[in-house]
Amino acid sequence: MAKTSPGQFIREVRQETSKVTWPTRKETIVSTIMVFVMVFLAALFFFFVDQILAFGIGQILGFGS
Repeated sequence: MAKTSPGQFIREVRQETSKVTWPTRKETIVSTIMVFVMVFLAALFFFFVDQILAFGIGQILGFGS
């Protein structure tokens, strides 16, 4: 692998960065909201699964009486 100078490396990084299609402000906000919604739904799901498993284990081990 050929070594490049730090200046050449910076130029290549800037060149590649200019090719990136950056998201718009609206796309970023919508994506962020969707992430929070999905995290909330996943938290609810795992909460209910945990409650069901805890209840089941409690019944099996006799803690439910």
